[in-house]
Amino acid sequence: MSALTEKEYFMLEAIKEAKKAIEVSEIPVGVVIVKDGEIIARAHNMREKTQNATHHAEILAINEACEKLNSWRLNDCDMYVTLEPCVMCAGALILARIRKLYYGAKDERFGGVESIFRILDSDKFNHKVEYEGGIFEEECRNLMISFFQNLRNKKKIDKSE
Repeated sequence: MSALTEKEYFMLEAIKEAKKAIEVSEIPVGVVIVKDGEIIARAHNMREKTQNATHHAEILAINEACEKLNSWRLNDCDMYVTLEPCVMCAGALILARIRKLYYGAKDERFGGVESIFRILDSDKFNHKVEYEGGIFEEECRNLMISFFQNLRNKKKIDKSE
């Protein structure tokens, strides 16, 4: 087996976070934020547990990184997330000054980077976030597919009882 690249290693760490989300019945989105080759923040979706619409993994990880660095500017930080960020999270990446976004699967329903909107491509902002998608895309997509399939199966079982 060949050695992992840096971006593969960090995406696998984000996938671990996504799996933690599944364990608590959250949509499996996981994030790590990296500075100088070290993970400084990690998070997974927590909307159901907290009943807060803004508790997407990206927002939680940004908050953790800002707290750790004691700064809202994350200029030298990269984010690795299993699913293409939504519009809210893409905007937060710009506002936090994230240097580069790496993501796994596209989000054909809510994607704010490439699928539906292209927020990060706008020249209207004073900060430009670079991005690259498709890292472990199949694994990330399969997490989502199996999560929602299991949810549908559970609903069918609940209805039949």
